[in-house]
Amino acid sequence: MRILLIAPQPFYQERGTPIAVDLLLRVLSERGDEVHVATFHEGTDVVYPGVTLHRIPPPPLARGVPPGFSVKKLLCDAALFFLVNRLVRELRPQLIHAVEESVFFARRIARRRGIPFVYDMDSSLARQLVESRPVLRGLETFFQGLEAAACREAAHVVPVCDALAGIACSAGARRVTLLRDISLLDRWAGVAEPDLRAALGLHGPLFMYVGNLEKYQGLDLLLEGWARAAQGGAGAMSLVIVGGTAAHIAAYRQRATALAVAETVHFVGPRPVAALASLLAQADVLVSPRTTGNNTPMKIYSYLDAGKAVLATDLPTHTQVLTPACARLAPPEPAAFGLAIAELARDAAERARLGAAAQGEAQAKYSFAVYRATLRGIYAELETMTKRGA
Repeated sequence: MRILLIAPQPFYQERGTPIAVDLLLRVLSERGDEVHVATFHEGTDVVYPGVTLHRIPPPPLARGVPPGFSVKKLLCDAALFFLVNRLVRELRPQLIHAVEESVFFARRIARRRGIPFVYDMDSSLARQLVESRPVLRGLETFFQGLEAAACREAAHVVPVCDALAGIACSAGARRVTLLRDISLLDRWAGVAEPDLRAALGLHGPLFMYVGNLEKYQGLDLLLEGWARAAQGGAGAMSLVIVGGTAAHIAAYRQRATALAVAETVHFVGPRPVAALASLLAQADVLVSPRTTGNNTPMKIYSYLDAGKAVLATDLPTHTQVLTPACARLAPPEPAAFGLAIAELARDAAERARLGAAAQGEAQAKYSFAVYRATLRGIYAELETMTKRGA
């Protein structure tokens, strides 16, 4: 098929949605599809047979587009709208695959030109907008209505987690297929990281967080819980935080100092995805303190696959994948999260049990083979549908 894939992010960059788009392109290229990707001006070019990248002209003041909602992203989305309109006229795609917020203008174009579209639902845009900008709370019903209409009109909705599948089904989507993210350890491996214990002089069990340091990730909860655990006599332990911008790292270093835990909290900055396996292998406990959102963080699948104990907040963002059988789940409250940290720090046998269960779960459910088979099934249906429509 000739597919126009709209990726409203810097592509390729080593962060959640661009990694998911890269996986998608890998499978579509294997299928032999002709894929044209409309995306932002920033990012590294990727090369797959049958895949062509089309970038927006750089909008003024839109350098360094961050994850999540921002004025920079709005400027880029506006430029992307015009690029997509041009590509639709020139390429005459058989299908539009719209990622995240691009579904809103994909829907408009699809209605006008009679082209079916796929809604690649990586998050609830209505909820994300309200959580990131509380001033928009009065418009939540309006945003939910737009999201529901996109779900109803899509030829296929492809959510990444159960909570999003529930939203799509409730909206009356015609076809919904869950396509979870997967562990990145098999494909993105090969860069060996230095021994963190030796390099940083770490003592006791090593807790590790990997990801950006945006507020929704719950770093405030993690640091406050860490301070509670330290004050409660958890013993020697170390926390390594991987990722984040310079500004975020500076702010959270200050927070760690204010909580009197700076000596045991170490910020090592961003690392390439290819170093993920080496990093996770050095940890005793992998932490995801996310406090908002309903989509499962992509890192959870690699956390599980690493065979280490996982500690996460007991919120739907995690519990649609994690259970007490394979992870330690704690309320998103500093005292409770701190208690969980302290208990895992003391109990090596429990860490080993959780790690083994986690790895078994990942290998059975969250491999690239499972992802490929699911996506191929979705596109086999779409191809049949477009041929009937022709």
